[in-house]
Amino acid sequence: MPGKEDHTERILGVLLRAGAMAAAAVVLAGGIWYMAKFGTLPPHYRTFRGEPQDLRSVAGIWHGVLHGQPRSLIQFGLLLLIATPIARVVFSVIAFALERDKLYFALTLAVLSVLVWSLSGMGYAPH
Repeated sequence: MPGKEDHTERILGVLLRAGAMAAAAVVLAGGIWYMAKFGTLPPHYRTFRGEPQDLRSVAGIWHGVLHGQPRSLIQFGLLLLIATPIARVVFSVIAFALERDKLYFALTLAVLSVLVWSLSGMGYAPH
């Protein structure tokens, strides 16, 4: 008879698969849209251009998605891909709390704290 851990593991597996599939679908849709819109333009390989400033923040990416910019949709898909394992850690924190497993709850909460800290940019020291 399957236990609580088996049920939790199945949910986590579904979460990871669904997140990865959703991210892939969004990136693919953005890529197709981008190629349909800009695919006939000649590339400029002699000049390096990094990502525009509006594609470097979540707010900028979301603004671009809402205003029909295919590059923003691609970036949004990548954000979904990054968010998938973070959602797994959040779900694990909740699951361990409900199971009253103090050790794994504390360890997983520490992992979540490090993830949030690193993604917030507070741990970044520019050169």
